[in-house]
Order: sequence, then structure tokens, then C-alpha cells
Amino acid sequence: MKLPFETEGVDQVGRARFAVILVRPESHENIGLVARAMKNTGFADLRLVGLEGIEPEAYKTAVHADDILDGASFYPDLAAAAEALHLVFASTARIRKKFAILTFPGAMETILRFPPETRIGLLFGNERTGLTGEELGSANFIFSIPQAVRQPSYNLASAVLLTLFALFARSTEGIFPKETLPLRRKDQDDCIRVILMKLEQTGFIHATNRTHITRKVQDIFGRIALTDKDRKLLMAIFNKSVE
Repeated sequence: MKLPFETEGVDQVGRARFAVILVRPESHENIGLVARAMKNTGFADLRLVGLEGIEPEAYKTAVHADDILDGASFYPDLAAAAEALHLVFASTARIRKKFAILTFPGAMETILRFPPETRIGLLFGNERTGLTGEELGSANFIFSIPQAVRQPSYNLASAVLLTLFALFARSTEGIFPKETLPLRRKDQDDCIRVILMKLEQTGFIHATNRTHITRKVQDIFGRIALTDKDRKLLMAIFNKSVE
């Protein structure tokens, strides 16, 4: 009898639509372990931010996942790595009072709400420092992985493996999307930038509240996962507000 996750050629969650994005990873051994986790679970798109190449140590821990490392893409910043994606789900180990954080099961359910053609980035931060507030602000959704005891965080490769396996284990489930395909992340960011500009023009954003309001706007509109229809409505509202 096959377990639900023992599938061959079945990929209803569309694993090819996911990209694993590592921001400023320090350990190349960890990069190799991430590649191995991706190979184990059927994911292939590895994106590295802040690196220009992969050192030999990564290949020592990849174990039959050299092709994942060979096919990895390199980006100077997170915006470049995510611009062609529709959604970004970021993993964090720390409590972030300024951001709404999904539970791990909640993040998996949210992913399945979107159509199969939705391209999704799974974002993981530096091993020591995690993701910055600015990097989290570039994500649509933020989630945390539960743990039984108080620990600073999961190892980077472990966090990636747990996330990918949770998606892999749902490969036989049907997808019944409830959401519309979002704009590409670049277009969402551009829309949010226009909203912030309009708020500044009206005086709502000023020197003393700029950081706070910017983060709140990014959090609110990021979680909406803006569609083209949303953008048109928002632009009409904000253009009218500054007339």
C-alpha cells in the first residue's frame, strides 16, 4: 500500500512552479544540503541571493543533487530573484510583531488556494541572522515552522526540507483554487511604491512615520496578493485622492 506522498509522476501541486530562494547563505555545506532536500522532494529551481558562485563544499553534501547546484541561479538582490514570481512565502523563526505570521499548516493551505499556474518563491534567510525586516516586507506571506522546545531556529537545510516535504506530501491532493492569479511580484512592488508615493503626496506619510507606515502598507497589500483588477481599483482610488 502506498503512502499519500509516495507518488510517481503525480504533481498536482505543480512543484515546477516553486523556487527555493536562499538569501545571503554563509555555509556552502548548507547549500548542498538544501539541494539534496530539493532533489529528494522533486523541486529543482534554486535561487541564491548575494552569491556569485558555489564552492566545492556544497557538492560534498549535495549527494546526487549536483544537477540542482549546476542549475542554480544567482541574483544581486531579492527583488531580482523574485520579480518574475507571483507570490513569495518567507520563513522566519523569530516573533515579528510588525508582521502577520501564518502557522505552518496555514501557509500550506494558503499556497493551495492559488491557481496551479501561480509561480511561488519559498524564501529563507541567512543561517545566523535570518531575514531582515526589509526582506520580509518583500514577501506576500510569512510563516513559521513549529518546534517542540525553545531553540534559536531550525538549521537552514532542515527548514527547507520540512517546507518542501509538506508540499511534496500533498502531491496527490486535488487543487481547488479560491484565489485569482496574482500579478508578478515586480508589478505588485511597483503598485505598492505608487501607493506609498501617493500617501506621501497627501501628507499622510511624513518623516516621523515613514518607516512604520511603509512596513504596514507592504504588509497589508502584500498579503492581498494583488491582482490586475486590484491594481486598477487602487490606482483609481489613489489617483482620485491626490487630485
